[in-house]
Formats: sequence, structure tokens, C-alpha cells
Amino acid sequence: MTSTRVTPTTATPTTATPATTAAPPAARTPPADGAAGPLLLGVRHHGPGSARAVLAALEAVEPRAVLVEGPPEADALLAFAADPEMRPPVALLAHAVDDPGLASFWPMAEFSPEWVAIRWALAHGAAVRFVDLPAAHSLALAAATQGEANWETSPAPPDPIALLAEAAGYDDPERWWEDVVEHRSSAPGADPVAPFAALAEAMAALRETYGDGGHPRDAVREAFMRIQLRAARKDFGDEVAVVCGAWHVPALAARTTLTADRALVKGLPKVKTGMTWVPWTHRRLARRSGYGAGIDAPGWYAHLFRAPDRPVERWMTEVAGLLREEDRFVSPAHVIEAVRLAETLAALRGRPLAGLTEATDAVRAVMCDGSDVPLALVHAGLVVGTALGDVPDGVPAVPLQRDLTRQQRALRLKPEPPDREVELDLRRENDAARSLLLHRLRLLAVDWGEPVAGRGSTGTFRETWRLRWEPELSVRIAEAGTWGTTVLSAATAKAESEACLATTLGEVTALAEHCLLAGLPGALPVVMRALADRAALDADVSHLAEALPALARSLRYGDVRATDTAALGEVAAGLAARICVGLPAACTGLDADGAEAMRRAVDEVHGAIALLAPPDEPAHGLRDRWAAVLGKLSARDTVAGAVRGRATRLLLDEGRLGDGEAARLMGLALSAGTPPPHAAAWIDGFIGGASGGGMLLVHDERLFALVDGWLTGVPDDAFTDVLPLLRRTFSAYEPGVRRTLGELARRGPAGAGRARGPGTGAALPGFGPELDGPRADAVLPVLRLVLGAERVPARFEHPEHAPGHPEQDRPGSPRPTQAKPDRTRPAIPRTGVDRP
Repeated sequence: MTSTRVTPTTATPTTATPATTAAPPAARTPPADGAAGPLLLGVRHHGPGSARAVLAALEAVEPRAVLVEGPPEADALLAFAADPEMRPPVALLAHAVDDPGLASFWPMAEFSPEWVAIRWALAHGAAVRFVDLPAAHSLALAAATQGEANWETSPAPPDPIALLAEAAGYDDPERWWEDVVEHRSSAPGADPVAPFAALAEAMAALRETYGDGGHPRDAVREAFMRIQLRAARKDFGDEVAVVCGAWHVPALAARTTLTADRALVKGLPKVKTGMTWVPWTHRRLARRSGYGAGIDAPGWYAHLFRAPDRPVERWMTEVAGLLREEDRFVSPAHVIEAVRLAETLAALRGRPLAGLTEATDAVRAVMCDGSDVPLALVHAGLVVGTALGDVPDGVPAVPLQRDLTRQQRALRLKPEPPDREVELDLRRENDAARSLLLHRLRLLAVDWGEPVAGRGSTGTFRETWRLRWEPELSVRIAEAGTWGTTVLSAATAKAESEACLATTLGEVTALAEHCLLAGLPGALPVVMRALADRAALDADVSHLAEALPALARSLRYGDVRATDTAALGEVAAGLAARICVGLPAACTGLDADGAEAMRRAVDEVHGAIALLAPPDEPAHGLRDRWAAVLGKLSARDTVAGAVRGRATRLLLDEGRLGDGEAARLMGLALSAGTPPPHAAAWIDGFIGGASGGGMLLVHDERLFALVDGWLTGVPDDAFTDVLPLLRRTFSAYEPGVRRTLGELARRGPAGAGRARGPGTGAALPGFGPELDGPRADAVLPVLRLVLGAERVPARFEHPEHAPGHPEQDRPGSPRPTQAKPDRTRPAIPRTGVDRP
């Protein structure tokens, strides 16, 4: 399947000037025959100043028909713009019926001139049409030119705003635009049409200099616009208004013939297309998202369009509200001072009104204490904005989209543009249904949600998802619609297809896990047959080791979701048995990269077997067989060092290897006869940072004693050879872990403390030879307050104080005494349930 990269349709950035000067009422763009001609309103896409100017011109002229730059196939959808449930930002989505991934968007915001013109025409009973090149041709051209100089992705024409700003002496086009458009209001009695005539003259001069501006396909688009304009004049005479990018105005007013224009559009490739409205976001309107006609501050422009007066004061109030929601102290005095500072900065910079730059500088200085960290919140939440549009239910959509919308409403899972995390408890019916929906969408490549590590319980009955709705997901849904009409049927069909097309055992096991998580019982038989076939034919132990963890997780989640996983358990047991047979031979003759990959595989298989085999399984069970395999790996010199070290650690952690045997294996692996690279690999496998060895060394006295004992026994002449090995392993630990290990090493060998006990006198350096009972008793009053007096003994009972202990029979031996009541703090009444 071939498809273009899904991006919004790139429109030429164009500009409009505000209605600030008076001009004769006949300021229309005259046609060649000298008649009054249609009204050509050149605009800047997504410009609130252009939108206000267009609205004023339409109100003054009241044309019978309004022509808007856009795909004509969407004419049937224009009536939805008047629906009260249609809330911008929205976009027209055009996609190829046979290849839904081949798609384009035409976004519109409430401050877009095209949207304002459409709404005006629908409200006043005027005809409204789209007049740009049909999407059937533009999509076909995009598909035909993939890998070449695509006219959709070729360099954009010169920015008219930048050119006009440079001519006016501005170095910042956006600042010039704000000064001459956004911060100017129409003078009383001014002709609202005059600015567009002046703008057409400016654009004509620019096009005389720059021609098509490096965008030759514009000639085809403009020819089709002229054809549509002639048809509208035939129906409505000259009472027609055209709202298009200002760059195209000179071409629409040019003297051409119908025959010449038809010759330009003749023979264009064509595909069958589907059209609909989809929600859009302010973030996707931003230029930094890659949108060719994007703007820097959609949220700021929406504020300017909505604010009836005093835009700076209203903006500062919104900023203060946002920062207060983030628990920052912002008072009305901050708002007043920020407004004053913004106005002062505008006066110093010679601007007619404080713009976004002045407002941002004032917010940073007054409300953010000079920090850009809270300012980033303002930029994301207000300057760009988090607005997500909405479309009515009657808008045409693929059946899969309708089913998804129904489930979103039933599960109260609203699509929203900002990132948000959702905690799901699979024991609850609604949360379990949410989990199934999100997993099914992931299987369909509609990545609305992404599983993340939860901050709470790690049990299998909890899931944490990070949700973020993007407009492009509408295209993914259209693509997935080829698999079925509902989310369940589409996910089932795609899973069955992928099972038949899978080429490796790992792919099939991952698919089986997805089917269980997504609750696809209809696909499981096909997937299980494919899994059994691949498992029987695949003799590569690394592939088997890669597949087993996914099966173990599937069994684990199957228990939570009450799924029948008996067949899956049989396959998993067979894979585990084959791994136990073939793993020792597969771990020999490996290079460094192969050894590291096999070490990770051993870790994953060890975890998988822990899930498959309960701790109380009978002797000679799966755990015992796996322990025997680890014993072989740890004892064979031909096995890679990283794998031998890891096998030794796993046996030690399981309690199947004594301290003496572990010390012997470590001594052999790190002896002087062992090459330094091999020794480094062994110790990295044994206590490597990637396996959490640092924290284990800190908290496991036994493990620390083994490493410390080996290190203190290294001869002086060999220490310089060992030092690089230690640096390599310990450098992976966090600084706090390394500092703690250094402190433990400074105190002395931990092995000395193993023999300590009553009467031995042995202790770690820095610690007393015996346990200090009175000091231990000092914590008892606090424990009584927390746990209750009946759960805490009167005093600490050291073994030698227990009745019958030999120490109790010696003359002068200390006797246990009743602890005196603690009167240093008042009694705290116990409430609630007793704590364990």
C-alpha cells in the first residue's frame, strides 16, 4: 500500500490589511471587460484580522454567492458548518477510498476567514461553494509524485508577509502583521472593501517580481478557480465574493480564456475520494507542528478574535487563572502590574498596542519571577492552546468511526488533545471495557493510548494508560475501517491476518498476547494454530527464549480477564522444556554483543518460568529443571562470561547456591589466569548495573561480603588489571549507590559481621559487639502510639534476657525490668482500624 505522509494541505501564507482607510465604494477588483466584477477578498489563512475584515466586507456588500478556497467535493458538507454542535477548530478530511492513508486536511478555526465567510453565507441565505482544485486530483498528484519534487511538499512560495514587512522596515514579519492588522480597528465611515483592493495591488507587484514563487502547481489550482468563478458569475452575475489566499488574487483577476484554463487542468490524474469533517486542535494549527499555513500562536489569535475590548487586560486575567491552577501565587496586583508593564514596553518599542511579545515579557517578569519554566505552561496552555473541536453526529463517517464514537461515549472516555494518564482497575466492569477498547485500537494502529508504568500497584489487575488524541487518528481509523465495521470485528480480522503472515515465533507470541489483552476470542484459534506451527518448526533457542516471556505474560493476564488459556499453557510448557534442553549449547561461542543479548534472554526466561511454575510445584518440576540449567551455565568455562555470571547470581538469589560455592565460582572467574575481558563480563553479569546489582550490594550483606572478600584478596600486582573491570561495572550505578558502597567498604569487610552473636565479640568496624538493648527500647513508646500498647512488649527481649537462657543463671546478670511509662508526650487516642 502506498500513501503520502498525512499532513494538512499546505496553503500559501498570505495576508490582509485591516479596514483603516477610506476609499471609493467601487474598490472591487475590475475584470477585463470593465464591469464591476466579483469581489476578490485576499486573506491570510487563520488570521483574525483577515476574518474581521472579511466579515465587514460581506456585511457591507451582501453578495448572492460566496466562493471559498477549498475542495469542491466538500460542497455537500458545508451545511454542517451552521450546526450548533459544530465547534471549531475542525478540518475537512479528504482521503482516497481505495487507500485511506492517502489523505489531506483543510483546517479551519473560528478566526479563519474561510470559516467566517462560510458561516456568514449560511446565515444570510447566500450560496456558498468551494472553488479550489478537487481533492480527487490533488491526492492523485500527491501519490504520483512521491519520492520526487512533490508539489504538496515542495518549497513554499516567498512569504508575502515577510516581503511586505521588510518593505515597511520590520525585521519581524509577525510583529509587522500585529501592528498593521491585529492592533488596528476600522475608522468610522471607512470603506471595508478598500483594503482588499490595496492588497491586490501589492500582491500583483510581488508576483510580477517573483512569478509563481517556486510553486508551479499553483497555475493549475488558479486555472480551476477561474473556471469555477466563471460558472458562479453565470449563475449570480457579479454579485459574487471570493475568499482566497491573497497570493492568488492577481491570478484570479488576470485576463485569460476559458479554453486556456481548461487546457491547464486537462488530463490530471484522479482518484476516488471520500470527504468528511473531523475535529482539529490548536496545537496542529501551530507552525511548529509542520503545517505549511500554520501560525505561531493559535490561542493568542483566538483570544484576539473573541475579545470585544481590552484584549491585553483580558489576556493577563486568563494567564493569572492558568498559573493559579498550577498552584502559583498570582494576585490581582500581579495582573495590574503586568498590564502596565506590557503597555509601557509597547510605548517604548513604538507599537500601537501591546502584542504577544510585550505580554509574554510582562508575564515572565511579573508573574513568573523571570523564570521560563512557568512561562512554558502559559505557552502550551494559552499561547498555542489545547482547544479540540467537535463535529455533529450527522457528519458522514466510516462505520468504524461511528462505532468508536459510540463506545467512547458509553465508556465516558472523551478524546482530548492534552496528555493525560488514566488508571484502570480491571476488576471494574467499565475499566475492563476501557482496557479492551484501548488494546484493540493499538492492534489497529490507532495509537490513542499508550501503556505506561503505573505509580501504584504493580498487580495484573491494574493498568495505566497515557491518552492523547491527535487529528491524524481520524485517518488511521479510516484505514482500519477496511478490516471491519466495528472495533471488535476489525481487530479480530487484522489479528487473524497478521497471524497468517507472521514469519517468526516472536511475532506470533506477541500477537497472542495482544489478542488476550484485547479480548479477541474469535482470533485466538487462528493465532494458536500459527503459534503451534511456528513453535514446532523453530529450533533457534534465542527465538524460543524471546517468545516465552510473552506467553507467560499472556497466561498471567488471562487469569485476570477470565480467559481460557489452557492451550496457551501447553505451548508455553513445551517452549520452556525445549529452552532447558538447548540453552547451554546456545550460550557457547558468543561474541560480546551476542553474550549480552543472551544474558537478557536468560533474565527474561527466568522471570517467565517464575510466572509459569508456582513455588510449591512438586520436585523435578519446571523450576528444578531450570535451576539445573543455570547450574550448568555457571560451571562451564565455554559459556560466555556475562551469562555465567548472571546464572550464578540467579542461583544465589534463589537460594540454590551456597555462599562458599558462589565465592568459589567468583574466584575462578576472576582469577589471574582469566583474561581481563572475560572477568569483566563475568562480574558485570553477576552484579551489573543493568540488573540492579548496585542496590542489591547495598541491601544484601551476603552479596557485598562476596564481592568485598574477592576484592580484598586480589594481589597488589594484579590490582591494576582488575581496576578497569571494576570501573566498567560500578560506573553504571547511580552516584548515590556508589557513595553508599564506598562508605560500606570504608567500614571494613562485611564478612566479619556474619559470625557476630551473643558473646562472640565479633562486629563490623564502627558497630558495637553486642546489640544495645536500652537503645533499642527507646523506640518502643513510638511503636505503642502507632500500633497500640497491646501489640508492643514492655521492653526489648534480647535472647540472652529470655527465661532459661544460660546468661540468666550467672550471678550479676542483668534482669529484665518493666519499662517506665513514657511521659515526654501526651497520649494520642487511637482511631480507625489497627495497623498490621
